Amino acid sequence: MSEIIKIANSGEFDKVLKSERPLVVHFYADWAVQCQQINEVLVELARDKQLISSGVQFFKIEAESLPDLSLKYDVSAVPSCIILKKGIVVDRVDGANAPELSKKVKQHSSATADAAVTPGDLNSQLKSLINLAPVMLFMKGTPDQPKCGFSRTIVQLLQEQNVKFKSFDILSDEQVRQGLKEYSNWPTYPQLYINGELVGGVDIFKELVASGELKSMLPDAGDSKVSLEDRLKSLVNREKVMLFMKGVPDEPRCGFSRTIVGILKSKGVSFGHFDILEDEVVRQGLKSFSNWPTYPQLYVKGELVGGLDIVKELEENGELDSLLKD
Repeated sequence: MSEIIKIANSGEFDKVLKSERPLVVHFYADWAVQCQQINEVLVELARDKQLISSGVQFFKIEAESLPDLSLKYDVSAVPSCIILKKGIVVDRVDGANAPELSKKVKQHSSATADAAVTPGDLNSQLKSLINLAPVMLFMKGTPDQPKCGFSRTIVQLLQEQNVKFKSFDILSDEQVRQGLKEYSNWPTYPQLYINGELVGGVDIFKELVASGELKSMLPDAGDSKVSLEDRLKSLVNREKVMLFMKGVPDEPRCGFSRTIVGILKSKGVSFGHFDILEDEVVRQGLKSFSNWPTYPQLYVKGELVGGLDIVKELEENGELDSLLKD
């Protein structure tokens, strides 16, 4: 096989995911030079006899045309390449890192590729997830749409106790789902963690509520949350026009950020900027604060305008100038 197959829609990709073969998927944009470079690398890899014999398939998805898939696979910049096996993401390379991409594709195509995702790597990922928030719930589905009765019950209990928490849908990642069972030595879901320590499932949580022990276990997270919200409010209001981006205007570190900077500069407008790659707390916190999952994010007078697509629409409609200079 020596071609990169373009995915036209989500339904088509769902069919591709049923394949038993390793899949390499390139999220790209036509306007990004780096994507053309990565595409050339993938074409060469697709012609590799060893990779052909191992059955690796190569695909590409235009990130802006299929935003649902970009969001699902956490693609906030192009190029981004994900490697899947049996429909599960086992690795990824974000950015134009051709040597790393070649290395990982060949690694995961080998007969021992399953061993490439080492327990140490997975444990590191699990530790990061567990500590993503002071109270972290691993559940089936999301708090708004639980996909099992136990998950629904623990979400209701947390909400009744006014506990602020974040969640992870274990149905979205089979590696996390299976790995966390061994990591925590707890075989079922949901699993609740407080300050990085396993509390348990629904029954234990009920006991803690009934005995009054829960309050003493909960982190004093209220003040820190308010503090973060105050900081974010201050940041989005730091300048009349404020851009949260990857990199800085003179050295953007993703194609979307580069494009939006070019648009703002073409308007001759002065704008502030913040490099979200330099501060993970702001990077993750602003997503919740604005209810906008990707970057860049543009704010005017403290109000979210949106990302690159919306800015492009405003420019095409002739509304951007008045918004920026009002």
